[in-house]
Amino acid sequence: MNMRKLKNEELDRLEVSEFKKAEKSPIIIVLDNIRSLNNIGSVFRTSDAFLIEKIYLCGITATPPHNDIRKTALGSTETVDWEYAKNTLDIVEKLKAKNTTICSIEQAESATMLNDFQPQPNEKYAFVFGNEVKGVAQGVVDASDVVIEIPQFGTKHSLNISVSCGVVVWDVFSKIDVRR
Repeated sequence: MNMRKLKNEELDRLEVSEFKKAEKSPIIIVLDNIRSLNNIGSVFRTSDAFLIEKIYLCGITATPPHNDIRKTALGSTETVDWEYAKNTLDIVEKLKAKNTTICSIEQAESATMLNDFQPQPNEKYAFVFGNEVKGVAQGVVDASDVVIEIPQFGTKHSLNISVSCGVVVWDVFSKIDVRR
């Protein structure tokens, strides 16, 4: 089998204006005190790839424009809607009031494994990703509707936050892909 790599012009990518008008996934990302600017940029890039509705940047999480965010975001800070909030719990409560299901991505008692998580049709989900060292704040975990854990089988018990975001978003998007 011969497989030729596609050229960029063959990828049928949306223009920025088309992206802004496109139907978004019922997925929101909440970043709870993320310190790495590269991680933030990577989350923006993943969010662009899967038509994420919005990113909330909370606490110490830096906001665009910033060169280190831009380096990994590759322009996605211009396409994906975002908002800064000082307090993550305020955003969680705001989203809950809009009937958004809050899902903390964390290792916790009674967590639902990602592969067992079944998003429901016509529901909106906010996935909270926590600080690289401390994870999602306990108060945010307590306020969540569900805690989702990414199954891991090696010697390490954590993934980089941008990797975790990519894994979760792909899994959930593939289960609810509105384009099908």
